[in-house]
Amino acid sequence: MSTGPESGPSAETLAAAFATTPSPMLVADARAHDHPIVWANAAFLSQTGYALDEVTGRNCRMLQGAETDPAEVARLREAVSAGRAVSAEILNYRKDGTTFWNALTITPVSDDQGLAYFFASQTDTTQFHVEAQKVSGLIADLAQKTALIHEIDHRAKNNLQVISSLMLLKARRTQDGEARDALEGMVERIGALSIAHRLLYTEEDGSHFALTEFVAELLSDLDAGMADDRIRIDTEVEAIRLPASMAAPLALMIHELVANALRHAFPHGRPGRVSITARRTEIGMAVEICDDGVGFDATVPEVSGFGRSLVEMVAKQLRGTVRWLPQASGTRVDIAIPLRAN
Repeated sequence: MSTGPESGPSAETLAAAFATTPSPMLVADARAHDHPIVWANAAFLSQTGYALDEVTGRNCRMLQGAETDPAEVARLREAVSAGRAVSAEILNYRKDGTTFWNALTITPVSDDQGLAYFFASQTDTTQFHVEAQKVSGLIADLAQKTALIHEIDHRAKNNLQVISSLMLLKARRTQDGEARDALEGMVERIGALSIAHRLLYTEEDGSHFALTEFVAELLSDLDAGMADDRIRIDTEVEAIRLPASMAAPLALMIHELVANALRHAFPHGRPGRVSITARRTEIGMAVEICDDGVGFDATVPEVSGFGRSLVEMVAKQLRGTVRWLPQASGTRVDIAIPLRAN
């Protein structure tokens, strides 16, 4: 008996393999009218709930129903009519009326007289569609929650702008002095919070924000309100995405430190530079705000001052630390903020 490559399993062995495989399979007569089923294995009968005598002699369309995609059915029929192989995934019905998703491949089989049979192998992909629907539902829920977060940020921004306008009106009706200065300072701080919510509203992901754009927008607004050609503001901010919960505290902190430098570091028309850098560290983020102004005593509020207390309170809220460092020329403030791993 030959055992070379030309030797293969017998027809009986192949038939037994197809009959017992866990993959649903059937054979339809390509020469008979309406291409009736002439054979189906046990896996196909188990999948559909039919007995062999209930499917023999019938066309595969018996598994189709009202929810089966007519365009996909038409594509299958066109391929079968042309006698070519085709793959598709359609919704089928079992005998008991329940549905299942069926990924099938139909292969034409020829003999010496031409096209003789259509062999169909099938896979139940229902679980995949169930999981896909779950994912789709989660995506829809996430989109709804993101829209809600955006709406909250939008309303918060509008409310803060109203409060800011009321305080500004009150400040303008208050005589020059400590009370007016305090009101105007609070208007600026509320404005910083408003910017934070405005930027969160425009973020595609309502749960995070891009630090680079955030700082640029904040400083642009601050520079517009305290414009002075003598003082240059430089930034070097790494592209870091931060949780939305950090937006308001960071806005207050950066605004307070930069505004303080712009007001006090360059008296009597002195030119200068304020720089803001932010970078990732091993444990989180480092923010550094420097100026080359008149020095520590003039630029940093007293320990009991509101501005310094506000910065340290916000840093504590972010679980960070602040260091106030005098320099040979100007002042430097180092802020270290821990970040959770992504």
